[in-house]
Amino acid sequence: MIDPTDHDRVIAANREAWDQSAPLHRDGPEWARYLEGFKTPGYSCLDAIATQRLKAIGIEGRSVAQICCNNGREILSVKNLGAGRCVGFDQSAGFLAQARDLAAAGGIECAFVEGDANRIDAAYDGAFERVLITIGVFGWMPDLNRFLGVAARLLAPDGVLCVYEQHPIMQMMEPWEEPDPARLTHSYFKGEPFIDEGPILYDDSKPSPGAVQYWFPHKLSDILTACLKAGLTLEAFEEFPHNISSAAFDIYANQPAQLPQSYWLTARKQTTGAAR
Repeated sequence: MIDPTDHDRVIAANREAWDQSAPLHRDGPEWARYLEGFKTPGYSCLDAIATQRLKAIGIEGRSVAQICCNNGREILSVKNLGAGRCVGFDQSAGFLAQARDLAAAGGIECAFVEGDANRIDAAYDGAFERVLITIGVFGWMPDLNRFLGVAARLLAPDGVLCVYEQHPIMQMMEPWEEPDPARLTHSYFKGEPFIDEGPILYDDSKPSPGAVQYWFPHKLSDILTACLKAGLTLEAFEEFPHNISSAAFDIYANQPAQLPQSYWLTARKQTTGAAR
């Protein structure tokens, strides 16, 4: 184990965990579906919420960056929705190799850049009209202020940050536990990271031991405040009862008393000197 306050070592450990997990994802059934899907012109893996919201803010012809793009399936889908220049950033060489394979399968023009999401090169500052962050990214970030500061500097003036994430309240649950998966297990105000070991798989299976990984819970107030500190103006915030996280959370769907399992947030970078 390492000191969770040593953010550089934590980020390096998480990168190792993702790289170790990459071959398992390539061997899974989802990979085959994406590979075949992107061979079809206009294919998109985005759900109706993401598709509608992106179209509503304007994606046609826009330059778009996705931070922590994983295997590129979402930024490639954004490109297929009609976006202009698209760039995906991720620290895992293994997943970026998959992203390039998906792009090649569809003949899709999209760049992929390897490196720490907290240290994206300044050459990309102000280069994008839209920046996309999706499910699971915030938990890998030990310092949200630093991370969202990077997202903000990638945006051109009047550019828009789009976030489609799991709701923080769901981090209070342990859906894998029996017999009562609805029991509140963790404090919403938990300050220390969750520390786990093993492959990172979306179906929650653990076929073998693996690298230690660190997951940081963030309150909703942490996320909103970090956006404000980064100079972004909140424009929309919507909460939804549907699960966009790992399969274990499906048990909370379609219950009489519904929980907010996911949310969509948009925030705009202020034009210099403008009041919004």
